[in-house]
Amino acid sequence: MGGLSVGSVVLIALVALLIFGPKKLPELGKAAGSTLREFKNATKGLADDDDDTKSTNVQKEKA
Repeated sequence: MGGLSVGSVVLIALVALLIFGPKKLPELGKAAGSTLREFKNATKGLADDDDDTKSTNVQKEKA
């Protein structure tokens, strides 16, 4: 329930191809991929910072 079927994905790809054209589509995919990669790196950095803060607070409480 709620998943995309293969037919839906093909239909979305065809509509995107018609709207953006075959020359622009790879550029859009590359831009979307790099944006997603940057977002993942940024959120990973925030999670790492949060973990560092927690461990520092625990060490201060033990002292």
